[in-house]
Amino acid sequence: MDDETPSWLPDLILFENYKGNWNAYINAVYQCFHKDFVESKPSFQKVPVFARYHPPYEEKGATFWHLVSEGSQESERIPDLRRCERIHWPRPMIENVNPEEVKIWETIRPWKNQKQRRVNFALNNFSYIVVIAETRKGFDLVTAYHLEKPHRREKLRKEFEAFLRQKKEGSAV
Repeated sequence: MDDETPSWLPDLILFENYKGNWNAYINAVYQCFHKDFVESKPSFQKVPVFARYHPPYEEKGATFWHLVSEGSQESERIPDLRRCERIHWPRPMIENVNPEEVKIWETIRPWKNQKQRRVNFALNNFSYIVVIAETRKGFDLVTAYHLEKPHRREKLRKEFEAFLRQKKEGSAV
């Protein structure tokens, strides 16, 4: 891990440690996800965070595939090693609500003809983000991913700063 990664985040799960065996690797990554989000559930503000199972693919839930792959069309998503490596990071990011190490802000997004409250958790350098969405039952884990491109990190930083300004002015989400 780099110098900017907090020590409380788990080590990366590296593909190279599985000698190029994709099936062994993705199953190990899934076991980490299953432990963190299926066997037990994290909570945010004392409210549970759920992982969606439907629609399943290869006997693994939808949220899992969303966390380890990228692409705009669900049916055409491509596995992303950076996402796979960090599969153990979403839970501690959600649970370790320390403003010194994790930036937290809210956004409202259109979803199914409604407005949905989303909570974003990012490392201080905005190199990694976790997004959860408020539901009637609690929160759903929406996505989590590593950001390599500086302009994408900057966009998130500006969104966070705009949230802080709105909050200070009393008009935050």
